[in-house]
Amino acid sequence: MINKNYANLKESYLFTEIGRRVKAYTQANPDKKVIKMGIGDVTKPLCKAVTDAMNNAVIEMSTKEGFHGYGPEQGYDFLRNAVADYYKNFGVSLKSDEIFISDGAKSDLGNILDLFDKDCNVLVQDPVYPVYVDTNIMDGRKIYYADAVEKNGYLPMPSETCDADIIYICSPNNPCGAAYTRDMLEEWVSYANSRGAVILFDSAYEAFIEDAQVPHSIYEISGAETCAIEFCSLSKTAGFTGTRCGYTIVPEALVRDGFELRKLWLRRQTTKFNGVSYVVQRGAEAVFSAEGQKQIKEQIRYYKNNAAIIASTFDVLGISYTGGVNSPYIWLDCKCDSWEFFDKLLNEIQVVGTPGAGFGKNGEHHFRLTSFSTLENTTEAMERFKKLKL
Repeated sequence: MINKNYANLKESYLFTEIGRRVKAYTQANPDKKVIKMGIGDVTKPLCKAVTDAMNNAVIEMSTKEGFHGYGPEQGYDFLRNAVADYYKNFGVSLKSDEIFISDGAKSDLGNILDLFDKDCNVLVQDPVYPVYVDTNIMDGRKIYYADAVEKNGYLPMPSETCDADIIYICSPNNPCGAAYTRDMLEEWVSYANSRGAVILFDSAYEAFIEDAQVPHSIYEISGAETCAIEFCSLSKTAGFTGTRCGYTIVPEALVRDGFELRKLWLRRQTTKFNGVSYVVQRGAEAVFSAEGQKQIKEQIRYYKNNAAIIASTFDVLGISYTGGVNSPYIWLDCKCDSWEFFDKLLNEIQVVGTPGAGFGKNGEHHFRLTSFSTLENTTEAMERFKKLKL
């Protein structure tokens, strides 16, 4: 009766445990100011272009002529077309019916598994975003791990010893902040096509990319349209963590076992999903407008400046780290048990980060900080770091 695969999950989700420990500390120490740099939640408000569009949509909804009830489960054409136009900046041509609007990448990264047999083998990188692992454990799939470690720049490459059906790639990577170059992604695309595997490509942090050698989309790689599904969220790009909107791209050319995956995903969504609200989609459309792009790029520069402050502090302190250039994450070598380091930071300097062990065995002795705090709190946290006895 019960799906017993749930018994194979860790007792609590990583960020739930972080929240529990921080709550216990703040209740016991109400006079201490805790600076949170663990969960990747943004601190800048929605930009004006977005809120103006959402306000206009709310007014529309208050009129008989402008009211919208159930919308298309796959998203309104105005937003799907805006996403397609955005991808032209990367030299990628998409059809609007290959784009599916969602309430965020996290949901679709789990829900997409409805399309795949439970006997499929899954390849994830270690360290890894926990959702990739947990959603497959829930279905009882066999999971293989590719080591993402310092010696390979936290960017493992294909191995002939692993015959995977589903391959998760996040670039720029969460939690390590490393990003695949064009040549490296070409190897992954070739590997997937040669085996009939499907790459689930998480591009949630593409807006932070600076390096011209790092693609913003897997579809910049020739052949990716026959082996890859891409997921992106506006959470970090435009501060939609609480607003909830993203998109998933399933190319027409992606066919397995005689089935066009785009059609399967459309069938799944029309059955199990009622779509994203009209008001939110109008706000998302504004993200891709000229003024919206200008405003969100200013916010991204703000967070990237925070990352530079963290990085420069660690340079002075001699702390080894990666990330922070093409990514909002700093992945540091804490040289000890990562949960012990979490407790040390919380108790001694009241700074919250994310223990690397929560991302997999290779995350042990590592720690993740985000650049999504305020400039003031980031600066203060780094001053506190300078007083920490390591």
